[in-house]
Amino acid sequence: QVQLVESGGGLVQPGGSLRLSCAASGFTYSYYAIGWFRQAPGKEREGVSCMSSSDGSTSYADSVKGRFTISRDYAQNTVYLQMNSLKPEDTAVYYCATRVGRCAGWDQKKYTYWGQGTQVTVSS
Repeated sequence: QVQLVESGGGLVQPGGSLRLSCAASGFTYSYYAIGWFRQAPGKEREGVSCMSSSDGSTSYADSVKGRFTISRDYAQNTVYLQMNSLKPEDTAVYYCATRVGRCAGWDQKKYTYWGQGTQVTVSS
């Protein structure tokens, strides 16, 4: 059974950094994509970043380009989201999700398995 477990969230001041982790287990697929999504209070969940395992290609939402970086540790089967220059509007619960194949934009219905989420709060 596929399981995704996020960690690394917390409270950080504006301009600070955090690194989120998404530990994956139970994969039997050769090619898959892992995406990061977030949901702020009172807002719909939105896509943040995604990485395709087939070629390592990545994509980012416009709101985080240049500030967030997605990466993967193949040995640990863990995907990271390095978040720099954090802003109060980045405050949200962050989720990782996976699907067979390549990244599929930000259509959440295309992602099959989801983690439980980790809270990120950016505040002074």
